[in-house]
Amino acid sequence: MRKSEPENIGDIFKKKDSTPSKKPPAHQWQDLALRVIDELHIPNFKRNSVFKACKDNDKYFIERCLADTKELAEGTEKWKYFFKVVADK
Repeated sequence: MRKSEPENIGDIFKKKDSTPSKKPPAHQWQDLALRVIDELHIPNFKRNSVFKACKDNDKYFIERCLADTKELAEGTEKWKYFFKVVADK
């Protein structure tokens, strides 16, 4: 008995089609927004606000706000402080 037989080419393409692929962000600000959401554990109902802040502001400003938030805010709701820092610009 053989350990494994070669796969049929059709089976290989079926496997590829059945696995969901994640599209990369189209813009740099989208990638930055996803990073902010991940690092600050921003809840789903505030995700759009992060995307808007990253789209409307400079990348370095958002990164500075993120760094300030990580350094100064305490507790589980750091994301609220992030929005305060962005609004104070």
